[in-house]
Amino acid sequence: MPTDIIQWFPGHMAKTKRLIRESLNEVDVVIELLDARIPKSSKNPDLEELVSSKPVITLLNKASLADPNASALYKKRYEEKGKKLIITDCVSGKGLDELEEEVKNVLKDKIERYKEKGMTGRTVKAMVLGIPNVGKSSLINKLTGAKKANVENRPGVTLTKQWVKTGIGLDLLDMPGVLWPKFDDRIVGENLAITGAIKDTVLQKDEVAMVLCLKLKKRYPDLLCSRYDLEKSEIEDLDGYDIFELIGRKRGLLIKGGEVNFDRCATMLLDEFRRGVIGKITLE
Repeated sequence: MPTDIIQWFPGHMAKTKRLIRESLNEVDVVIELLDARIPKSSKNPDLEELVSSKPVITLLNKASLADPNASALYKKRYEEKGKKLIITDCVSGKGLDELEEEVKNVLKDKIERYKEKGMTGRTVKAMVLGIPNVGKSSLINKLTGAKKANVENRPGVTLTKQWVKTGIGLDLLDMPGVLWPKFDDRIVGENLAITGAIKDTVLQKDEVAMVLCLKLKKRYPDLLCSRYDLEKSEIEDLDGYDIFELIGRKRGLLIKGGEVNFDRCATMLLDEFRRGVIGKITLE
């Protein structure tokens, strides 16, 4: 892929940043979601400055799609810095009981003050933040037990803020996914593209899939070979482009003349990664 800096900052992203600042005084706590497959790349570097006035609870979401050993290691490193990290999966509900307890723990002083003032029925309010397609709407739907927020495996579905009530004494403010103006580290941009946080129309989809092939060769060669009927020996000296082409040929994704259909092959690879078909994978 080219080495230039990736820039992608649609107008609604700038609007979301303003919306976050304007809405902070309406909430008690911020719930930040990271993608367990790309925990570093999915952490918005602007978040700390944006929500500095509020306590933050961080969820390592989509855990069912990620390498559990990598998630455990990231949690350990995070907590060595004195920060709380909860491993969650909003499809199965894993970790959400821990979220409820952590909200009570983080806000225990404020909740106690409410009790002293006789405000025992006051509902705690939380803002839900994260990059596009990280699972914010799935979190909200799981906590409410009903479909309150749109859920699709593509970025940019939630475009306005919305309040929803849960059954655990917590009102949630669902915000649109927010990215940052540019990715100085191209690996971050590539990881966001592979997981679907950036729309597939922003970067060349086939190039993104080729990067994925190379990452899988380096980090999860057994899963790559098992899924696509490859031998380690035959991909040992291949780059991402060659592996991509080999997979396309083995799958029969060809056009007239026997050339690989790059669009179909890229769509297949990225879709299978995003759905967890290849296996439980963490890219960093």
